[in-house]
Amino acid sequence: MKDLASKETYMDTALALAEVTIGQTSPNPSVGAVVVKDGSVIGMGSHLQAGSAHAEVHALRQAGEAAAGAVMYVTLEPCSHHGKTPPCADLIVEHQLAKVYIACLDPNPEVAGRGAEKLRQAGIEVEVGLRQERAIELNRRFFKQIREKLPFVTLKAAMTLDGKAAASTGDSRWITSEAAREDVHRQRDLHDAVLVGIGTVMADDPRLTVRLPEGGKQPIRIVLDSDLRIPADSKLLTRPEAPTWLICGSSADVEQAKLIKPHVKVFKLDTKKVELEAVLNLLAEQRVQSVYVEGGSSIHGAFVETGLFDECHWYIAPLLLGGSDAITVVGGGVSPEYIRQARQLEIKSVEKISGDLKIIAVPKKEAE
Repeated sequence: MKDLASKETYMDTALALAEVTIGQTSPNPSVGAVVVKDGSVIGMGSHLQAGSAHAEVHALRQAGEAAAGAVMYVTLEPCSHHGKTPPCADLIVEHQLAKVYIACLDPNPEVAGRGAEKLRQAGIEVEVGLRQERAIELNRRFFKQIREKLPFVTLKAAMTLDGKAAASTGDSRWITSEAAREDVHRQRDLHDAVLVGIGTVMADDPRLTVRLPEGGKQPIRIVLDSDLRIPADSKLLTRPEAPTWLICGSSADVEQAKLIKPHVKVFKLDTKKVELEAVLNLLAEQRVQSVYVEGGSSIHGAFVETGLFDECHWYIAPLLLGGSDAITVVGGGVSPEYIRQARQLEIKSVEKISGDLKIIAVPKKEAE
């Protein structure tokens, strides 16, 4: 059947193929590809997980010999180097495509324009920038990891309308609706790791797993625990549903690791107290691309104070708790003296989930 769609529509299809793989390709990017000839789609594919065939490979396999003279739409620049798989740029040249639309170039120094240039040198027409903004947004976590050598950090919090994360007793179950909590599980599925402080473990004994009707990918469960105080009977230690990483300070008694099961790792930092910059550097070394920070209040406060975060997911329930003794979402040390010293954010989206609101905000970019 003929497909008379525009070039934008074909790239949108490639982007849609990439979007369904977000969270499962780390540390690689999510990529989609579509091959079109004479107004018909003859091949499509997406990169499904690290180490497996790239999107271009799946699309060209499907297209077969008909790929000669065809046009490819791909969301990220085809690789030009040998990694776990052969270079996709070489495969495109072998299939004698006539033109390749690339949504955005790959910031990876091993690619960074080389893939596009290899295609041009082979006589293939290349156009870069079609749907570029959407493509960059799609792989913002990958881009952060490549450019800054740090994981992408998302702060998540559930709160009342007056900004309380828990009652004075620490009780917080449940502030938001079941639908909002299910959305949190979907976010866990999209991130490589979930991070909390030891205070949250002591108070709530969470599992920090993905529990969706259709299943999901389990993130690494990370606990910041300077003195390694985590109880031996905590769910994170006794339930091997997902890997658990304990990050402690230099004076922690790591001998307690004798109580830990095979699914648990202990990382000891050089400083007495766990410092966020060291934590994020460690996670980057371990190839963790994205971290979903679930608190508690002091952990959120530390991330806000240092500015070491990329996105905020705030779930707001129509409740008023009141009281100066209730626990706030962002705690920590002393607040700034003046409003102008507050962290400046931009609202990215507002969504109603059941009776709650979900607000996504990102740090405001400084004027150039």
